[in-house]
Amino acid sequence: MAEVQATTTMEKIVSLAKRRGFIFQSSEIYGGINSCWDYGPLGVELKNNVKQAWRRKVIQERDDMVGIDAAILMHPKVWEASGHVAGFSDPMVDCKSCKQRFRADHLEGDKCPACGGELTEARQFNLMFKTHMGPVEDNAAVVYLRPETAQGIFVNFNNVLTTTRMKLPFGIAQVGKSFRNEITPGNFTFRTREFEQMEIEYFVKPGTDEQIHQEWLKQRFQWYLNLGLTKERLRLREHEKDELAHYAKACYDIEYFFPMGWSELEGIANRTDFDLTQHSKFSGQRMDYFDQEANEHFIPYVIEPSAGADRGTLAFLLDAYHEEPDKDEIRVVLKLHRALAPYKVAILPLSKKEPLLEIAGGIEKELRKYWMVDYDDSKAIGRRYRRQDEIGTPYCVTIDFQTVEDKAVTVRDRDTMEQERIPIADLSRYLMDKLAW
Repeated sequence: MAEVQATTTMEKIVSLAKRRGFIFQSSEIYGGINSCWDYGPLGVELKNNVKQAWRRKVIQERDDMVGIDAAILMHPKVWEASGHVAGFSDPMVDCKSCKQRFRADHLEGDKCPACGGELTEARQFNLMFKTHMGPVEDNAAVVYLRPETAQGIFVNFNNVLTTTRMKLPFGIAQVGKSFRNEITPGNFTFRTREFEQMEIEYFVKPGTDEQIHQEWLKQRFQWYLNLGLTKERLRLREHEKDELAHYAKACYDIEYFFPMGWSELEGIANRTDFDLTQHSKFSGQRMDYFDQEANEHFIPYVIEPSAGADRGTLAFLLDAYHEEPDKDEIRVVLKLHRALAPYKVAILPLSKKEPLLEIAGGIEKELRKYWMVDYDDSKAIGRRYRRQDEIGTPYCVTIDFQTVEDKAVTVRDRDTMEQERIPIADLSRYLMDKLAW
């Protein structure tokens, strides 16, 4: 079996992301803030496309799923019920010499990996960000920035059930920000303190949970393949018994081969009835389901596919990155799936003179009704093609002087670099066929 190779180094992706406007260091003019990132003009389109592709697959194309957008700030008892206040922590050690901090479970040996100094005893560090609500900073006003989106779904279980009349099995999906005060964040946008989750809680009848868990594993793995990730760089790893969360009956990770090695892309857990049971206890509200056919009440089990939007975006960026020989140079091209590409089409007039500008402007206006479009009339056409290749634009439309005569344009394919002459009147339909997925 051939050894798995990363597509490129993280350094090259960080450079590309900054140079082309995908991702910037947060607060960069003030020296930045550790492991916080801003998505630029192209990055926000790419990440939004990842989220939209996820919502399309898990909500739009299914009749057993609905969406929700819960508040980031929740009643503090939510986090007591979920176990986060008491148990959401990592073991932390400090170096007595250089004062750096590390997660104890990420270290090999008992010496500081940075300077070789002596380490302190490990102590538990709660990962939740704490803040205060209202004008007085006393204990009664303490709230937390949510460390996961899941609890917003669980506490709304009854609301969704009542308003949608869904029948088991059914799911609730949510995309939203979460916050964890990670001890050792890093590897660009892979591990950050502020991140975005794409999370599903799928409610099932106990006894059917194991089969449905397996079905979700297959579906979620296939989603990444369908959007272009290389199969050899994806794998499914089952959690060992000693690494399972306290609420989990079973859990699998979909892992991707990042430049730093195999790392989690998405976790898919069988959470049993833990969360609904806990919230029923702490709130005093019933959180069960009435099965009319069986004439019985029970608390559903939950299958949870939980994906990181930032990690997914990073994986798609990495996997799409290619360097190809091009005469005496190297062509850098992002072979992003057409559903994910920030710009679908680039409009490239060969001249800044009329009547080419008028024609190009008309084409741009028409295509913007359907897609995000880039307009570039700066420098040689070859240079412009390379710019579009590097940001992943699937198709370039070139307006030349012949266009004035034949009312046709040249469409160039990003991956093959092949060109085709298309009448302007047929261009929208041609591109719709090409960009459909």
